[in-house]
Amino acid sequence: MSQSAAITPPARIAVIGLGNMGRPMSACLARAGYHVVGFDISAEARSAYAEAGGTAASTASDAVAGAAAVVTLLGDGKIVRSAIEGVKAHLAPGAVVIDMSSSAPIGTRALGEELIAAGFGFIDAPVSGGVKRAVDGTLAIMAGGDGATIDRAEPVLKAMGKSIFRTGPLGSGHAAKALNNYVSAAGLAAAVEALAIGGRFGIEPEVLVDVLNASTGRNNSTENKLKQFVIPEKYTSGFSLALMAKDIGTADELAHDIGVSAPLADQVTALWSAAMQALGPGADHVEIGRYLTAKR
Repeated sequence: MSQSAAITPPARIAVIGLGNMGRPMSACLARAGYHVVGFDISAEARSAYAEAGGTAASTASDAVAGAAAVVTLLGDGKIVRSAIEGVKAHLAPGAVVIDMSSSAPIGTRALGEELIAAGFGFIDAPVSGGVKRAVDGTLAIMAGGDGATIDRAEPVLKAMGKSIFRTGPLGSGHAAKALNNYVSAAGLAAAVEALAIGGRFGIEPEVLVDVLNASTGRNNSTENKLKQFVIPEKYTSGFSLALMAKDIGTADELAHDIGVSAPLADQVTALWSAAMQALGPGADHVEIGRYLTAKR
C-alpha cells in the first residue's frame, strides 16, 4: 500500500488495548472488512477477545507486524509512549499510529513528532460517546494532525465513528477531548447541586429535571444521566470517575501549560479529584451525585 493511499479494507489493523472501548471498536473495524489483530497486556483480556471471535496476538510486536495502522486505546499518554516505543522496530514502513486514548496533548505532540521524523504517520483521535456508541460505531471522533495523514486514516475512523472532527494540529484531538469532558463534568456537578438545592426546598427531582430539559439549563447530563442514573442511584453508566477526573485534570493542566487562566477548571478539577479520593478508583463517574449529596 502506498504511504499516501487511504487505509481501506481488507488492510491489517492492529488494536493495542482490548478494554471496554477497545473490544467493541475492534469489532466495528472487523465488520467494516479490516483484518484486525488485537493485543492487550492482560492475558485474560486477550482470551476474552479471542473467545468473542477476535484475532489476538500473543505480543504487541506480533500484532503490529504488517499493519497499515496501529490503533492505541490505553490508559494515558505515558502508557501509549511506552507501548509504541516497544513496538517501533516492528512497525511496517509508513504505518499510521492512531492514538485514540485520552492522552495529554503536549506529550502527544512530542510523540507524534518523533514518529513522523522516523517515517511513520501519526494522528491523535480520541472519542466521545461511551461504550454504547462504541458498540454501534457512532462515536464522535476528534482527529488532530496533518490533513493528509487524517485523509489516509479516515476510512478507519469512519468504521468506528459517525462524526469525525478535524480539530487542528497534533495534540488538538486530545485537547478537544479533555476540554469536552471538563465541560461535561462541570455540567453534571452543577446539575446534581441543583437537584440537592431544589430537593431541600421541596421540588421533586424528576420535576426539576423536566424543567431543566425544557429550559436553558439543559445539557447532556440533565438529558442522559440524572433520571437514568443519579436519581435512582444506579451508578452503571460505564465510564469511571477516575477517567473523568483524569480528563478534567488534563484540560486544567493544558490551560496552565499554555498560560490561560481557568479558575473554574481549577475548582472542577479539585472537586472531581476529591470525589475520586473519597469514592475510590472503581467508582462510576455518575457517583459524583452520591459524593455531592453526602456533602450537603
